Amino acid sequence: MRRVSRIAVAGVATAALAVTVSACGSSSNESTTSSSSSGTSKGIGLAYDVGGKGDQSFNDAAYAGLQKAEKDLGVSGRDVEPQDNESDADKTQRLETLARSGYNPVIGVGFAYAPAVKEAAAKFPKTTFGIIDDNTITASNVADMVFHEEQSSYLAGVTAALTTKSNTVGFVGGVDVPLIHKFEAGFEQGVKDTKKGVTVKAQYLTQTPAQGGFSSPDKGEAAADGQIEAGADVVYAAAGLSGQGVIKSAAAHKVWAIGVDSDQYNQAALAKYKPYILTSALKNVAGAVYDLSKSVIKDKKPLSGEIRGSLSNGAVGLADSNPTFKNNATLQAALAKAEAGIKDGSIKVKTS
Repeated sequence: MRRVSRIAVAGVATAALAVTVSACGSSSNESTTSSSSSGTSKGIGLAYDVGGKGDQSFNDAAYAGLQKAEKDLGVSGRDVEPQDNESDADKTQRLETLARSGYNPVIGVGFAYAPAVKEAAAKFPKTTFGIIDDNTITASNVADMVFHEEQSSYLAGVTAALTTKSNTVGFVGGVDVPLIHKFEAGFEQGVKDTKKGVTVKAQYLTQTPAQGGFSSPDKGEAAADGQIEAGADVVYAAAGLSGQGVIKSAAAHKVWAIGVDSDQYNQAALAKYKPYILTSALKNVAGAVYDLSKSVIKDKKPLSGEIRGSLSNGAVGLADSNPTFKNNATLQAALAKAEAGIKDGSIKVKTS
């Protein structure tokens, strides 16, 4: 195994201010792609986070990486949905079942898989495991795939500050945990660095994932309703499936939403809200899934250790699918300046 401290995770083409990740909401668990010709792997095992496939966000980004790997590497993939109110033991059993069945790599989508990945990796040392959004596991057969979410969130803050007319914007976080604090911190800093006097209203939907913060569009909608009624005319959500409710609320009130993780402007399930999705703050989860799979199946040199995506390596950024966003010259100039400052270190983005 080769240990990696920082690499670009842009196996699916990305650019710092134009990251486009297509995803599919299919519910099938087993692909029909032919088996791996390598003889060392049955294919890729992917275990989804709360909200599951079809969230048009985090999980669907991982699924897009699986689809690309299946197509490019000529292997099969199995993706498994989470269950309501499941325990760490349930997650561990899911990962171990995939490993025992011959899938390699086996990837847990989301920080909630950390205990399960740690336990399963110890039991299956010849299998490569990956986890997205956690870097606490130190093992030669584990890749910790993490991102500088605060950097793309800072750019989302710049966008919100230069777009708001009411001088009030909103942030909706799915769960009150350190990972989502990074999104809020970067967003608020980007707003305040760009335009003095703009108020940021922030709200977390739940204290724990089990309470539905990442999987309850109704909670997201109610939170956004409150922020918009209090004057917010741009609302940024980092809330997984719950973010769909935030986007729905923004469209209903005819204000702007900023999406997350996938390019939500281009998600078919959100098409009716498209005119109100200004941009999305993205991280290349698809690329992380693809690159780990390629390292195991094709390169025979499995990645391990911390693999962190950033603006500098093109793995986080803003989607520019919406022409209103892309063609705003003043906004694009401000974003280019902010991006350069983050890359050269003159802008130090907070994480909490």
